Amino acid sequence: MSNESANDPQAISVTQLLRRLRNLLEVQIGQQWVEGEVSNLRRQPSGHWYFSLKDERAQISCAMFGAKNRQGADMIEDGVMVRVFADVSVYEARGQLQVIVSKVLSVGAGHLQAKLEALKAKLQREGLFEASRKQSIPRFPRSIGLITSGSGAALQDMLNVLSRRAPWVQPVLMPVRVQGKGAEREIASAIERMGCADDYGLPLCDLLIVGRGGGSLEDLWNFNEEIVARAIAACPLPVISAVGHEIDFTIADFVADLRAPTPSAAMELAVVDSAELSEKLEQSLARLQRLARERIKHLLLRLQSLCRSSLWDGEKLLREPVMRLDAARCAIQMRMRTSYEDHRARLRYLSAMHRARHPRVMLGRRIDTVKVLKARMVRSTLELLDDRNNLINQIKDLLRALGPESAFQRGFSITLNSAGGIVRSAGDLSKGQQIKTKFLDGEVESEVI
Repeated sequence: MSNESANDPQAISVTQLLRRLRNLLEVQIGQQWVEGEVSNLRRQPSGHWYFSLKDERAQISCAMFGAKNRQGADMIEDGVMVRVFADVSVYEARGQLQVIVSKVLSVGAGHLQAKLEALKAKLQREGLFEASRKQSIPRFPRSIGLITSGSGAALQDMLNVLSRRAPWVQPVLMPVRVQGKGAEREIASAIERMGCADDYGLPLCDLLIVGRGGGSLEDLWNFNEEIVARAIAACPLPVISAVGHEIDFTIADFVADLRAPTPSAAMELAVVDSAELSEKLEQSLARLQRLARERIKHLLLRLQSLCRSSLWDGEKLLREPVMRLDAARCAIQMRMRTSYEDHRARLRYLSAMHRARHPRVMLGRRIDTVKVLKARMVRSTLELLDDRNNLINQIKDLLRALGPESAFQRGFSITLNSAGGIVRSAGDLSKGQQIKTKFLDGEVESEVI
């Protein structure tokens, strides 16, 4: 009893116990390579990262101090398989077993590469990479669908290029996760929905850009999934793939109608530069003016030559050339004016399309549609309730007409035996039996004589 007593001088504190456990783990196990899947990643402002490593049966807490300065820290993401070099220890404040990570290596890159090559060969055999099935990219798109992360740098890069090169083009963002488990289903669903915009009430686009910024093979793996490749192949709209950096290649790049080395380059390929268009227009106008001046100069030289000639009647000789010159001048002015008006009309059209596709206008149309549907639903519900109420009243009248109360009111009564059953015939009764007779205004008990 004395050895188990709470006052035993050999008892140690919780802190001492945990400290012994920590020393035992650090000495007996020390540094180890541990492999598992990252989960519950928490990046603290202090620069320290905390997460868990798990497998099918267990998990363990991990801490990485000064994570940004640690080898392989950029691989740490939820759902990623990694191999960490760490010290096994105990966090005394919570009495929790943990590992202190100092180095991170990727796991399964070779397996992923083999999986990628196998899928690539499969889709190539099916003809999904053939140039004959790829669509051409429209020269002057009015609206471009962007399927990427709503908070990533890739989106901002594309929007910056768009505002600089072609501010009249309307971007339509379909935000998706571009990394992590299940992200490939989001990407494929977004491609399908934007490809059939009318079916889902989405703005119509002339082409789609699907992509994200750079990363490791694991980071970009969602764009190597078969579901994404088949969604791109089935999309009725032209698709530009813009995944990672210039050196990164994914299955999506091979299936898409056009592959861009970066998201910014994808937007540059999708739209023409407004400054370049203006420059070409000015060059065309200058060339047209130069040709007109040369033609007029040539005609004037001929005219002067003919005027100096004494073999011709000047008045008759110059009559037709002057008319041709006037006609040519008018035609040139008309063509220049028509070209100018065409470009102005095109600019007004693009501006009107931009205003018509503004999110505020689109939202107003959707709100009006919802109001109409709501009024129709309320009207239909009231009509249905009136029909049901009339039916209930008819049933109540029928029950009142066929029920026992109507028989009582006509002077009939009901005779019950002692067990409460209805007496239907005099033969059902015997002498001395107690019976009960019900009337409209009450009931009486009697005995059969």
